[in-house]
Amino acid sequence: MSRKIENNKEISSKTNINWYPGHMAKTRREIIEDLKIIDVVIELLDARIPISSQNPDIAEIIKDKKKIVVLNKCDLADEKENQKWLSYFESKNIPAVLVDSNSGKGIENVIKKIERIMDEEKERQAKKGRIGRKIRAMILGIPNVGKSSFINRISKRTTAEVGNKPGVTKKKQWIRINEKVELLDTPGVLWPKFESEEVALNLAFTGTIKEDVLERTEVAYQLVKFLLENERENLCNRYGLTNEYIEEVLNKDNPENFNIYEIMLEIGKKRGCIISGGNIDEEKTAKIILDEFKNGKLGRVTLEFPN
Repeated sequence: MSRKIENNKEISSKTNINWYPGHMAKTRREIIEDLKIIDVVIELLDARIPISSQNPDIAEIIKDKKKIVVLNKCDLADEKENQKWLSYFESKNIPAVLVDSNSGKGIENVIKKIERIMDEEKERQAKKGRIGRKIRAMILGIPNVGKSSFINRISKRTTAEVGNKPGVTKKKQWIRINEKVELLDTPGVLWPKFESEEVALNLAFTGTIKEDVLERTEVAYQLVKFLLENERENLCNRYGLTNEYIEEVLNKDNPENFNIYEIMLEIGKKRGCIISGGNIDEEKTAKIILDEFKNGKLGRVTLEFPN
């Protein structure tokens, strides 16, 4: 089902998803092979969308390996919700750490968690006379969760090559984190596998899905709808809207889609996105809204909430 809007365009109430990363099977095989010599898996997630940015295949792939969840980009997510997500993962016996890879916040806590999670195993190894073996960690994460920035931070921007390990091809590089931990920097990434519109939109809001997959105006419309429902004050402050104006528009005797779209066009008007005939350039408006959200200019916003 769709609705008519200006300029003979439409915004659908259902988002069309067209997504099939063909190289995923190869990446998966490589990761499974590498895991044979890994002690700890670091799963990198976007703190704004901890569920949508989690590839459901990871749990199956890593099986019984020890795992730490890193909630990256925590500076862009709501602080209270960050704490709730920490509690959520801890309730499932999964150690979790809040990290901002750009500033380095939380990086030291990740290293401490890695060492702590391996304490028991190191004691077992010591009893067998195996002392001094470094902890081997691997990072897994979908695109755009900040894997490169995280690796640069945790390695202090120096990629000290440790050397080849048995069972690992020469192309793979080991990065020395400290005297106890080394990190396998794998060339592949896992792509998200999603079947719901909500997950697709969350990935689009945060820039993981590119514009050739989902239509930009539709994505911006859905983001405005979410912000009106959950972060209205942030939206008003950023675009000079009043709550009275929003209530007036939302209460108009039109389908909800029309009213929300009218608010979106008002944002475009305030941002000077006016074209010939006094119409609003909806494409330019959509780009402004999405870019400002991704850059944190609409405040610290969490898109998913723990159950």
